This record gives sequence, C-alpha cells and structure tokens, in this order.
Amino acid sequence: MKAVRMVGWQSPPEIVELPVPEPGPGQVLVKIAGAGVCHSDLHVLDWPEGTLPYRLPFTLGHENSGWIAALGPGTEDARLREGDAVLVYGPWGCGVCPSCARGAENYCRRAAEIPAAGGGLGLDGGMAGYMLVPSPRLLVPIGGLEPRTAAPLSDAALTPYHAIKRSLHRLVPDSTAVVIGAGGLGHAAVQLLKALSPAQVIAVDIAPDKLKLAEQAGADHGIPPGEEAARRIRELSGGLGAALVLDCVGADATMATAAAAAAVESDIAVIGLAGGTLGVRFGAVPFEASVHIPYWGSRTELAEVAALAEAGLLDLHVETYPLGQAPEVYDRLRQGHINGRAVLIPETAT
Repeated sequence: MKAVRMVGWQSPPEIVELPVPEPGPGQVLVKIAGAGVCHSDLHVLDWPEGTLPYRLPFTLGHENSGWIAALGPGTEDARLREGDAVLVYGPWGCGVCPSCARGAENYCRRAAEIPAAGGGLGLDGGMAGYMLVPSPRLLVPIGGLEPRTAAPLSDAALTPYHAIKRSLHRLVPDSTAVVIGAGGLGHAAVQLLKALSPAQVIAVDIAPDKLKLAEQAGADHGIPPGEEAARRIRELSGGLGAALVLDCVGADATMATAAAAAAVESDIAVIGLAGGTLGVRFGAVPFEASVHIPYWGSRTELAEVAALAEAGLLDLHVETYPLGQAPEVYDRLRQGHINGRAVLIPETAT
C-alpha cells in the first residue's frame, strides 16, 4: 500500500510502499476512507529535531475515518464488526489512568512517558490504505455518515467543540462569540457555535474566500483582521465585547485581537499553534477573563460531534484529493489555498 511518511525533521514527507499490517491481540485494522490534512502536520514537519519525542519514520495522518477491515484476537466482544464505518479517535493515551478512563486521552496523565501523541503523531497514522489501531476503544461508529469525508470530524470539529463546550454557560442570548481564523477548525467552530448556542457569531480572517466560507457556515458577520478588528467586534456586540473568543491561529497579532475584543467575564481559547504569546497582567485582558489552551477533545465528545453531524447540524467543507497528491496538498495548505479541510483518499477507499 502507498503511505505518506515523515522521514526526517524539517524535511518534506515522502510517499513509499508498505505492506498492509496484520492486527495483533487487541488491535483493529482500519481500511482508510479519508485522512485529513491538518496544519498541525506542517508544524511537526517544520520543527527541528528534539522538539518532539517522536521516533522517525512514521506514517502521517492523525485525522482519519474508514471501515473496520479486521479485528485482532481479543476484540470479539468490542461490539464492532468488519465493515463498520468509524472515526479513529486521535490522541492515544495509556488507556488506564483516571483521565483515559473517563475518555479524556487528550489529557493522559502518563503522556510524558509515551514518545507519541497518537497515530500520525509519532506512530503510524492514516495517510495510507490501512491503519493499525491499538484498541477498539479508539474507534467511534459513524452510522450513515460518508466515511470518505468524515475524517475532519475527529480533529477539525472535535477540537473547537471541546473548547466551545466548556464555555457554553457564557453564550447566553445577546452574547457574542468570535472565531479568529476561518480555515479548517474555524469554519467548523462557526457551525458548532450556531448549532449549540444563541450567540451572535463573528468570524475574522485575512482571506476573503475564508470569510465567505465562514458566512456560508452561519457567521453573522465576517471582518478582516487588523487594528480596527477589535473595535468593530465591540461595535457589533453593543460595546460589550465577546463572551468567547476562539483563536484558531495563535499568533501574536491574533492573540492581541482576542484580548482586545473579549468582554468582562469572558473566555479566550487559543487553539492555533502559530507560537504567539499573550501577556496576562492587570489591564492586558478584561476583568475575570479566562485564557486557556484546550487540546483536542475526549472520546465521548467525538461521539457527540459524530451525532451532531448525523443530525445534519455539522457539515464541514471538504476538498478531496488522491493520496498520491499529498506533497502538493501540503504545499497548498502552506500557501493558504485550502478552503475548509483537505482530505486525502487512498486508492483502496472503495
């Protein structure tokens, strides 16, 4: 099978031929239908050796969907059957600590002992014909959803869902939520905010096509970034500011806008990995504003995201490409030419 592999730090990925893996005890083999191309991959590829504890090489792709191809010994009672359509839960923890036991493997208490974050992040992921998943607990059935385009639900939707869910108590009628960066995560965040809350939603992005996508996703307003962005947000919110700001970029400039646009007693969630900083001191953020950095989401939350999609409340914009075009797709992503989320489709996805 063809696989997109990370073979070196600060090096482009390579497409290689690998054998189809066989599931061992407790493992599940998933026939990949689609693998999302996430901006996080670019950070991993670009970071210098030693930044992450990952061992190279490994197959990229941490945002995956497909069909169960084979169940390894010991998985007979997992209530899964060959041919079932599933999402692969992305963060793989130890599976036994208190956080993992409640489904929050994104916050595994033993994560520092594991030299990988999951499939596609230190271990073989889904940018291949097949993917070996270490346990049935990491699979979420998706019912009647189309597996070839469902992959982004496992990150592009799950990550903002996790961030929004913890702040829903702030999103009362007449409140405002702001999404900075209307790309893969951002346009999903807009849909989730409209599905889960009565808040007015404002999207901020430098690209007119991404603002258009955000408005198609339900944003009430789309505005460009810059010095006037925070003033415009306050104007649109009746002078109060935003009860929740989701920064899907995470640069110095976007975090400064987030702080300037936030309301008193608000939440600022920094999801993007652009490496910016935000000084927290008296006067830098509004009174009782909370700044947090959420990471992915829980297995339970992924099931909730899938349920929203099955109910027709979440329909991500997906651009599909053959797996063999992965290098070109990464280049398009780096240049900002992907609208919504790109998904790679293996030749075997039939």
